[in-house]
Amino acid sequence: MSIVAEYFAGLKSTIDMLEAAPIETAVSTLHTARLNEKQIFVMGNGGSASTATHFVCDLNKNTRAAWLPHFRLMGLTDNMAIFAAYANDEGYENVFVKQLANFLRSGDVVVGISASGNSENVLRAIQFANETGQNTTIGLTGFSSGKLGPMVDIHMHVPSDNIEQVEDLHLVLAHLMTTALKQKVQELQPAEQLSL
Repeated sequence: MSIVAEYFAGLKSTIDMLEAAPIETAVSTLHTARLNEKQIFVMGNGGSASTATHFVCDLNKNTRAAWLPHFRLMGLTDNMAIFAAYANDEGYENVFVKQLANFLRSGDVVVGISASGNSENVLRAIQFANETGQNTTIGLTGFSSGKLGPMVDIHMHVPSDNIEQVEDLHLVLAHLMTTALKQKVQELQPAEQLSL
């Protein structure tokens, strides 16, 4: 089997093992946060940082509607100056939790993306969110889900030991959630808007 065929076969078999229920719960949670004008924070390292930024971009831009509040999303990887300042002065393990300490309010949502499930800076931020107010935590993991899986309220696990494919499917999950949330926007479109 060629590397191309092998890679696609691995992706296909992993997709077939994904559980729908936590994805649907995450979509519902994010939609409710939007309607209640709660904040959503997203974080990750490396490829997961890129996925976090991509997800924030898509949700903030592609789900806007005049008849609904906009999403209030912040990517905790996106302010390089504050990220580097915390890393330099207080340790890389604190780059996310220190940002959350400035902004997190009760009822907010915190999303941690970690293929291994063991990124210390993500774990500290999730623990802080779990201990601060009535917040909801969401985790996207791969491999054996590490420490992150059991820590979060909603766990989307990609059952693969292939780092590239875990990251592929985390982005697929981000796009799937964005698509589902765009559909919810249309479902709430007022009748007068539909007649225009």
